[in-house]
Amino acid sequence: MVMAAGLGKRMRPLTATRPKPLVEVAGKPLLDHVLDRLRTAGVRRVIVNVHYLPDALEAHLKSHAADLDVKISDERKELLETGGGLVQAAPMIDCDPFLAVNSDNLWVDGPADTLKLLASHWDGERMDALLLLVALARAGNHRGQGDFHMDCDGRLRRREKSHVAPFVYTGIQIVSKRLLRDAPEGPFSTNILWDRAIEEGRCFGVVHQGLWFDVGTPDAIGATEAALQDA
Repeated sequence: MVMAAGLGKRMRPLTATRPKPLVEVAGKPLLDHVLDRLRTAGVRRVIVNVHYLPDALEAHLKSHAADLDVKISDERKELLETGGGLVQAAPMIDCDPFLAVNSDNLWVDGPADTLKLLASHWDGERMDALLLLVALARAGNHRGQGDFHMDCDGRLRRREKSHVAPFVYTGIQIVSKRLLRDAPEGPFSTNILWDRAIEEGRCFGVVHQGLWFDVGTPDAIGATEAALQDA
């Protein structure tokens, strides 16, 4: 599942005429960076949700049809946010667990393929969600105070208010459809589902070993491209 339906408000004015996933970084759209990583990891079937300028996204995705089976989860009528987007797309997803990836982050593998490394840590007996995290100090362009703490077993807990947490969520996760049970109707954030999984001790993390960049604003594009050249 590739999350591509957002409005991209922080990326204005670049998103005035194109959806954020089609904004280019290092010579190609953000969405293509994600799809290339998915291909490398062996993914062959992708569900993409669309809302803002959806026709442009659908037309672009046709160029990937040669080696990817791409299906569209249509949110034209209503933007469902991250949690609602997963719930709507769930009937189209023919595997459990499944990979969910935001389309507006860019990462570079470390010593191992990032997505395969994440998959190798999945334990369906203990987990409803497995999030890929990056150390706050290594989160390129990120201006927040971190998202999560992680214990020695990999279980996550939230950053406390007015405190700093050591790990940032990268926008990449493996999810069991159990996480979606009893979900609210309509638009809602995945945070609601994560919070329940955290309370139940079923939300885990893995630390990314390569580079990761938050490409959320126009200024972040140049900074990301410069970092990639130096890597």
